[in-house]
Amino acid sequence: MAINMRPLGDRVIIEPTEQEETTTSGLYIPETAKEKPQQGTILAAGPGRTDDSGKHLAMEVKVGDKVLFAKYAGTEIKMDGKKLLIMKESDILAIVS
Repeated sequence: MAINMRPLGDRVIIEPTEQEETTTSGLYIPETAKEKPQQGTILAAGPGRTDDSGKHLAMEVKVGDKVLFAKYAGTEIKMDGKKLLIMKESDILAIVS
């Protein structure tokens, strides 16, 4: 998905991975019963941040990384009908390999 936004500082834009619509046994899971996603793919990343001494700290994550993040982290936005999250790099818990 091409994105026409560039996050500032140490923020990233993530497309959350949606949960399955049905269980393994075939039961439908309604939208209200689904858990908030905690995994997604980074679509855009800012340039990094500057520490207190003025040194530039580069981002540890990059576009295309699959990541795990805190359950209620970030700000949800809608763009082109898709739900996206904007969050700080510190809210990302791990990179999935």
